[in-house]
Amino acid sequence: MALPVDLPPMVRTGQGGSAADHGDTVSRGYLPALVITVSLFFLWGMANNLNDILIAQFRKAFTLSDFGTSFVQQVFYLGYFLLAVPASMVMRRFGYKAAIVLGLTLYGTGALLFYPAAAASLYQLFLLGLFVIAAGLAFLETSANPLMGELGDPAGATRRLNWAQAANPLGAITGILIGRFFILSGIEHDERALATMDAAARTAFYKAEVQAIAPPYVAIAIVVLLFAVATALVRFPTGAAVRPEDEGRSGRFVEVFRQPRLLAAVVAQFFYVGAQVGVWSYTIRYGQANVGLAERDGADALLLSLALFAAGRFLGSALMGRAAPVKLLALFAGISVLLTAVAGLLGGWPGLIALVAASFFMSIQFPTIFALGIEGLGPLRRAGASLIVMAIIGGAGLTALMGLVSDHAGITSAMLVPTMSFMVVMIFALMMGRRKEMKE
Repeated sequence: MALPVDLPPMVRTGQGGSAADHGDTVSRGYLPALVITVSLFFLWGMANNLNDILIAQFRKAFTLSDFGTSFVQQVFYLGYFLLAVPASMVMRRFGYKAAIVLGLTLYGTGALLFYPAAAASLYQLFLLGLFVIAAGLAFLETSANPLMGELGDPAGATRRLNWAQAANPLGAITGILIGRFFILSGIEHDERALATMDAAARTAFYKAEVQAIAPPYVAIAIVVLLFAVATALVRFPTGAAVRPEDEGRSGRFVEVFRQPRLLAAVVAQFFYVGAQVGVWSYTIRYGQANVGLAERDGADALLLSLALFAAGRFLGSALMGRAAPVKLLALFAGISVLLTAVAGLLGGWPGLIALVAASFFMSIQFPTIFALGIEGLGPLRRAGASLIVMAIIGGAGLTALMGLVSDHAGITSAMLVPTMSFMVVMIFALMMGRRKEMKE
């Protein structure tokens, strides 16, 4: 079987010897590129989950409703949606390296915008910064996911991608720790206390809460921009770019819409991302409303969720060596349905415990849906990857829906939105499993 023209040289065989003869030398040459690629999973995990802290902080600093805070995720995932296809075009034309450098530059620029946003106390400027960050992450995710899938035997792509994505929850945990210790002040005034303050004291309180957001983001911007410089200096596989003479073989973007398996994965990913983002966005709020947690204690509950998510990612990746990924996806999605239903129907401590536990079973769902969606696409792999990344817009739509439900029926009932979303993922997994059985 002919290998794709864009397969990295480190995994090609049949040219001047076997992989065993030459693979180690070539792999060592691309080790810095591999380290950077895995680091991207960490960096966008940190950015994604800092949003969960921002939602709690903005609610307090700008006195927003739950729907008002949902604009954090709406703007963020809109950036993913709008830039996914341009990111794919840049990657196809100029290669993985160019797309990653551009993505990191946008990420760093968006984080730097938090400084003037804090100085001006403008929620809208913060949202602009988040949009630019998300635009950068669209380039990173569109590049890194298919790149990891191509770095080896296609049969092991799902498992390999899960291992690489294990860096993602580590970044998420780091983001929550940064937010807990450097953004959340732990100072919470109820409406009565705020009403008794004089105007100057109240203004000073809000200003301090807003300004606390800027320093961590400026520090993140510096780190990310240094990664951009390092990426520019590191050698990436030349096979990562699609050469002009190979454009015809890569297919037009419209051709991905003729792939029913891919389209089903896009729908599943839309609902999965919406569920994940919604659960984590409102975990602090859920803890405050159901069991009276303080904001920092709510952040600890979110931190535990992410630790379980990381554990689930490692265990799930290991289990994929023994069980079919599609069967694990169906099992994990089914358990997620049950746990979020408990959170949405019972509330209180049982609901919070179930909500935190659900993160363990969310762990493998994104990368497994992704890998199943692009499996067998050949030269359409990159276009298919960008379409799945566009499905991340579910994080905007379903989080907004949860905010509306929360404002009208309470945050507890809002958790039934993820319940329905995980049902869609479970149905997708069962369909894919049946399809595989029919082929066998």
